[in-house]
Amino acid sequence: MSCILFVLIFVCMNNSAFLNSTQWETEELVENEVRTEKMHNLIVWNDDVNTFDWVIESLVDICGHSETQAEQCAMIIHFKGKYGVKKGTFDELRPQAEALIEREIQATIDY
Repeated sequence: MSCILFVLIFVCMNNSAFLNSTQWETEELVENEVRTEKMHNLIVWNDDVNTFDWVIESLVDICGHSETQAEQCAMIIHFKGKYGVKKGTFDELRPQAEALIEREIQATIDY
């Protein structure tokens, strides 16, 4: 979803005139498009099939996690049943979710 934001820029004639009076000149009307993208979560689900090592290795390879971050995510997934391992736009997260699924790790994208 996008909307148009009109910004009116005022420029002072010069600094000394600004101090002595309130003379302003309209310089230009600028049209900007503002986009707001909804952030999503890449959710990895616990299962009884994949080992901790496999999940950790996958999070490092696919999501760019550090070894420590991937270990912490794997522990949370194990004890909580699921965990949002990464935030981003849907378009950013989709290839990562698909890559995890190809490794037979259950992953979904949520918002």
